[in-house]
Amino acid sequence: MSTFLELGVRKDFIKSLNELGIKTPTEIQEIAIPILLSSNTDLIGLAQTGTGKTAAFGLPLLHKIDPENPNIQALILAPTRELVQQIQKQLFKFTKYCDYKIFSEGVYGGEKIDKQINNLKRTTHIVVATPGRLLDLIERKDINIKNISTLILDEADEMLSMGFKDDLNRILKYTSGTRNTWLFSATMPEEIKKIVKTYMTVDAPRIEGNKDALVNANITHQYITTTIKDKTEIISRLLQSQGLQRGIIFCRTKAGTQNLTTALKDNGHSVEALEGDMQQKERDKVMRAFKNKSLQFLISTDVSARGIDVNNLAFVIHHQLPDQIDYYTHRSGRTARAGKSGVSLALIIPGEEKNIRELRQTLGIQFKEVFL
Repeated sequence: MSTFLELGVRKDFIKSLNELGIKTPTEIQEIAIPILLSSNTDLIGLAQTGTGKTAAFGLPLLHKIDPENPNIQALILAPTRELVQQIQKQLFKFTKYCDYKIFSEGVYGGEKIDKQINNLKRTTHIVVATPGRLLDLIERKDINIKNISTLILDEADEMLSMGFKDDLNRILKYTSGTRNTWLFSATMPEEIKKIVKTYMTVDAPRIEGNKDALVNANITHQYITTTIKDKTEIISRLLQSQGLQRGIIFCRTKAGTQNLTTALKDNGHSVEALEGDMQQKERDKVMRAFKNKSLQFLISTDVSARGIDVNNLAFVIHHQLPDQIDYYTHRSGRTARAGKSGVSLALIIPGEEKNIRELRQTLGIQFKEVFL
């Protein structure tokens, strides 16, 4: 196991990492950091959320920034406002002990565009953005990313499944051919392979964190067979048994999310919903409460949960199994982060055992049937 110093990370950054409690590199950091520090290259990284990706690309990126050059040198694209804010915050914390300032700006929807335009007039070395808002700014000529030397696509598969494919292609065309592209994704669907083929060099190194595990090995996978009408009662009993433990319950639809939230609130549980029709202000309020632990349980659709990064979640419950296998990986990955263990529990109805078998075969995980 290497240290950050052995990987080539500068001492001022290591001091910040120690303060953040990051002492030992994760697998993806151990592989990515030396490659990105020692060469100007494109890179494809296969990694789940919660594996330390931000430091894996963030630390090499900070080494490459020239603080004397006031222009935008790097662009990081991420699927959601939450993830953009989180990456920006991490970069700021990593630079705490630098002798010079590296400035990054966050660009995302749900906030006044004029305020972001004004912020970008200040010295900005790194822009962290969601695709939609960035495209608005490019087309209004309020931002110029033509001369960036590094482009990072974080959670690329999430960006595509959220419908950002056309936006991504347009943004990539606005950047010049001299940039290095670092792409990180939990899965590699066809659309990602197309992006790799079109915009990245043929010999770009491919790295994988936890090669053998599509799903985090610290997660225990369980299922309960029940009926549609008993699901709410079962979830209520499960939540009651959790003590102070926190977790997320996934529903397939907005209506399902709202109905379950109302029913569980009526049963006295500390729950709130996250779904697509919410105003950004309400969404932020719910996320703040969940992060500061004044809210114990979150009920969410797959799309609304994108970019959520909350440590110490003990479990996820699947009110229904998701339509796509990738989504099971994303949902389950919300628990058992940063070396902790967690439970992923699915409620299925008779006839859905075949879905469990499919997950077992495709993801190579063991499921245990539990009875309440």
